[in-house]
Amino acid sequence: MGIVYGILTGNLDKVTEAAVSSSKEAVLLCISIAGITAMWSGIMKIGENAGMVSALAGRMKPVLRFLFPDLDPDSMAAHYISLNFMSNIFGLGAAATPAGLMAMEELAGIQEQRKKQGKTVFPDTASNEMCTFLIINISSLQLIPVNIIAYRTQYGSVAPAAVVGPGIFATLVSTGVAVMFCRWMEWKNRKLFIKNHHKISKKFDKIMTK
Repeated sequence: MGIVYGILTGNLDKVTEAAVSSSKEAVLLCISIAGITAMWSGIMKIGENAGMVSALAGRMKPVLRFLFPDLDPDSMAAHYISLNFMSNIFGLGAAATPAGLMAMEELAGIQEQRKKQGKTVFPDTASNEMCTFLIINISSLQLIPVNIIAYRTQYGSVAPAAVVGPGIFATLVSTGVAVMFCRWMEWKNRKLFIKNHHKISKKFDKIMTK
């Protein structure tokens, strides 16, 4: 639409100029973001190899028990979830992605184990842990929005870190709403499951009586 408008108004040269300058700007922005992401990802990797990440993950066990009551806090899924949460807290969305994917794979494996154990598992349906993890991951509490600070620095902001306070408040609210929603849906699903289980039990009892 922009190109068509430029042609109709005789400003095609300005459209071309904007396309070239925007392309250059996009490449420079990607390079700056890649550098910052690489630095923080490296710091996270050093912390993981030094045992700091595992120590912080251990501190997150009460949080994980609250958010994922049916998940073993010492499992690999819990470890990757903790790593994902910590990466998001520091604003490292790119670094959080691999941990998030591995966490989902581990949660899928747990679903398969539950199925083999004869527990009620709905096929092709995400588990409560998967849904909770995804929603909390999207809400993403952030203490240091590294990417946003990098964007503001790239575009010449005089106070690139001024977004830290509003960012903490906004993500704290979004994460709080996400947690309340997850717990409400979990309670609702459990109540619905118990109700349907009672109905099925009554029908089975009637059939056996006949």
